[in-house]
Amino acid sequence: MAGGCGYIGSHTIVCLLEQNYSVVVVDDLSNSSPISLDRVTEITKMDENERKKRLFFHKVDIRDESSLRKVFEDSPTFTACIHFAGLKAVGESQQVPLKYYDVNLGGTFVLLGLLDEFKCRSLVFSSSATVYGDPETIPITESTAVGVGITNAYGRTKYMIEEILRDYYKSTTLGDQTSSWTITILRYFNPVGSHPSGLIGEDPNGIPNNLMPYVSQVAVGRREFLTVFGKDYDTPDGTGVRDYLHVMDLADGHLSAISYMSKKGTGIFTFNLGTGIGYSVLDMAKAMGKACGHEIKYKFGERRPGDIATCYADASLAKKEMEWEAKRGLDEMCTDLWCWQQQNPNGFASK
Repeated sequence: MAGGCGYIGSHTIVCLLEQNYSVVVVDDLSNSSPISLDRVTEITKMDENERKKRLFFHKVDIRDESSLRKVFEDSPTFTACIHFAGLKAVGESQQVPLKYYDVNLGGTFVLLGLLDEFKCRSLVFSSSATVYGDPETIPITESTAVGVGITNAYGRTKYMIEEILRDYYKSTTLGDQTSSWTITILRYFNPVGSHPSGLIGEDPNGIPNNLMPYVSQVAVGRREFLTVFGKDYDTPDGTGVRDYLHVMDLADGHLSAISYMSKKGTGIFTFNLGTGIGYSVLDMAKAMGKACGHEIKYKFGERRPGDIATCYADASLAKKEMEWEAKRGLDEMCTDLWCWQQQNPNGFASK
């Protein structure tokens, strides 16, 4: 698993271990903490002996081919790879786009080459709803146009990697070749919440770029108030509407993808992972206030460049093909998020 110490990766590891998979984690820890793996061990009730047999960690930047090669050489044969590794802050990507292209694309090139060389040809790629840009129609299906109107460098790297994967897959089917690759692209909408134990959760470096980590830091007193960027969008309350899904539902989606690929054998597939329900910024602040027991203070600010009014998914294809659907609602998302933030007011540095 590339990027496995991060927010979505750590929750996915819990699900994998609970389904008796063994996991090799590669992460450079640039925006994550190895403490997450200790907490995963606690959640899954693994003793030290079992951890040594089933959960392995290597501090490696996946752009470093020689170091990543050693991981492949020193590990047992892999059956599948989940690719979470990459930079993900939309705002930052506008300020340092070359860094995003270098890390996100460069790491993928190295990883793909080694996966092929070591014959691990089953890949789940962590993509994003940002590839849809500002969609003309809502809800967004997998056939909605991508690559047009993307508003930030982060989203463009995700779109480019999707295209790279498609081109690469096609290259393995040229002439009379039968591809040995199976690739699933998962387009996430907006993951929130945490494991219900509160032991793992989202722990961004510095000022959070995403809404709900910021809201939860306001709730716990780390920040004075939430700035709501824009109040004149064409939405019910004037604030931006997004599709938020519980991170545990998202984690389950990766296991569904692995199971689906093992049944399909070969191919390249794309699925939206979302709830199909849109909530506004003020809806989310109100729901978090309910979870923590007090009002979330907020102030209105100007719209941010690149933000769109409304974005939510049609995830019916994932239900039909992978038998996956989001099961947890908004109250559970916020209750679990508050459980994490209350226990860890300063993230993994709290204890």
